[in-house]
Amino acid sequence: MTNETANLKNSDAGKISKPASGSSKRAVVEVKNLYKSYYLGKEEVPILKGINFNVYDGEFLAIVGPSGSGKSTLMNMLGCLDRPTSGTVLMNHQDVNMLDDNQLAYLRGKEIGFIFQQFNLVPRLTAYENVMLPTYASKKPGIDYPKKAKELLKLVGLEERMKHKPSELSGGQCQRVAIARALVNDPTIILADEPTGNLDSKTSEEVLTFFRELNQKGVTIIMITHNNELALRTDRVVTIRDGLITSDENVEEHAIHMKEALEASLQTEIHV
Repeated sequence: MTNETANLKNSDAGKISKPASGSSKRAVVEVKNLYKSYYLGKEEVPILKGINFNVYDGEFLAIVGPSGSGKSTLMNMLGCLDRPTSGTVLMNHQDVNMLDDNQLAYLRGKEIGFIFQQFNLVPRLTAYENVMLPTYASKKPGIDYPKKAKELLKLVGLEERMKHKPSELSGGQCQRVAIARALVNDPTIILADEPTGNLDSKTSEEVLTFFRELNQKGVTIIMITHNNELALRTDRVVTIRDGLITSDENVEEHAIHMKEALEASLQTEIHV
């Protein structure tokens, strides 16, 4: 959408967010004054420039922004795949900056379920074996993982496809395997990076519907996307541009701002 954030106010940037519903839900992720820079030779290139927001238990949250906005870097911070230059990320009140690489790997396996645009399934493994993969690195006591993997594949509608390899599955089915894999360790959050990017519109709708069903069961979902229409399927939208949060609002407010931005863009085109 052209100039889709033209009317968004910057006054909320830097403020700590509240639960979308206004309730007193527990913060499962807390991002505080987060900065991230990379170096090109001797030149420092700032990517994130002071990010502050919380993710609350049971939320379905979208982080939306154009290419180059910093959302992928932010995803890496939330997923404990990279470390910030400064600032903190708390996962269930634990400061991930204080963990060494092995502890971070364990935390990722225990607390975060990843869903990627490219599915990231192991080609030579069956759907069932792919779902079981995270359990080899990080296990929680008292869980019958083989039973749970089968139950999850049944949940995503692949009960009859457990022994099929990725090459024998459609794109939508591969993404469902990835969703089941993300859920197998009962993570605190699901982190979905452009989860419908490689899917057709019908399959995308099926995946988004399933996300909503998961969220209604209490699963916390953070979806990273460049697509504002996709963001409208969530409950709360955090917009990032040029490394800063430009808005943090419930989905109804975001829809109003999108409409205002579109109308302003059309008026500009009419008068050109």
